[in-house]
Amino acid sequence: MVRVKFDSVSKDYGNVTVVDNSSFEVKDQEFFIILGPSGCGKTTTLNMIAGLEEPTSGNIYFDDQLVNTMAPEKRDVAMVFQTFALYPNLTVHDNIAFPLKLRKMKKELIEEKVAAVGVKLRITHLLEKKPYQLSGGERQRVALARAIVREPRLFLLDEPLSNIDAKLRVHMRAELIALQRELKITTIYVTHDQVEAMTMADRVMVMNHAKISQIGKPLEVFHKPANLFVAGFMGTPPMNFFNAELKNVNSHQVVANEFFTINVDKAMGDRISKSTTGGELIVGVRPQNMQQVTASGDAVFEGEVYAVEPLGIETQVDVKLGDSIYKFVGPAEYKSKMGDKIKVKIDTSNMHLFDRKSEIALI
Repeated sequence: MVRVKFDSVSKDYGNVTVVDNSSFEVKDQEFFIILGPSGCGKTTTLNMIAGLEEPTSGNIYFDDQLVNTMAPEKRDVAMVFQTFALYPNLTVHDNIAFPLKLRKMKKELIEEKVAAVGVKLRITHLLEKKPYQLSGGERQRVALARAIVREPRLFLLDEPLSNIDAKLRVHMRAELIALQRELKITTIYVTHDQVEAMTMADRVMVMNHAKISQIGKPLEVFHKPANLFVAGFMGTPPMNFFNAELKNVNSHQVVANEFFTINVDKAMGDRISKSTTGGELIVGVRPQNMQQVTASGDAVFEGEVYAVEPLGIETQVDVKLGDSIYKFVGPAEYKSKMGDKIKVKIDTSNMHLFDRKSEIALI
């Protein structure tokens, strides 16, 4: 097994920087997920770990060994791609055996290893089939089998579940977690799907515009996002954002805009004053932390029901407030209808405040 360390690593293509001064460490046997939107630099980061690309600057270490210029085949890593990359002319058996044959392993040992990994991934009945005869989930298992049969010290996965259907994706997430725990292989997994990050990772690294936005355990990143981007990227439905300002009203400090007023204590008010330019804020509230109420008051705004989306166990409600649409989660038997005027209360114990200029989290 192995630790992976990035020390101030950047990757440029001409004048374009795709990974910008990235520093992080993946622990031995950790399931580490790199999360972010398309184009943020996560796949390039994975490719540099694999040795498919060299960093423009900075250093990459496996344990204490510098690997910047080490050839991919000498790194002892296995990679699974989004497209599975199986050889169409080979059987499942021969696809799995291929990396072992390249190592000139004895035939008897190859057969033993292929049989064992076939049992582990429940694909023994597929060994004589060709890839075109398999479903998406079966091809995914074969790609995983080909990767782990080598018993690598590092397992790299680049959006491996994006090409299979949603129902199977849920099942495969659980299988991958169990497999990684059993094999105890350091695993680095790239995805744009925050649900995968939340459910699978020991730790998650969120990237945006070539930079690392935050690293932490999934629930830490969810509950305490470091900035506006992370807050909006983590969570389904996404967090609501309201522009507001810190004001003094009748000798009390409040966070307010034209739609609502939120009372804050002196300690929070002082912190906001010191951390913002002119007290300009963004209030972040997850849809699950807003609810419809009947009375006006602190942290309550009035809007118009714009859309109602019943989901069986809950109802997602879009509310029009000025020119913007905000979402909250209501009960399954939600009563209000499109066009109704309603009052919605923000749960201030679970709200987030961001400096509007820097977009850095204050609370």
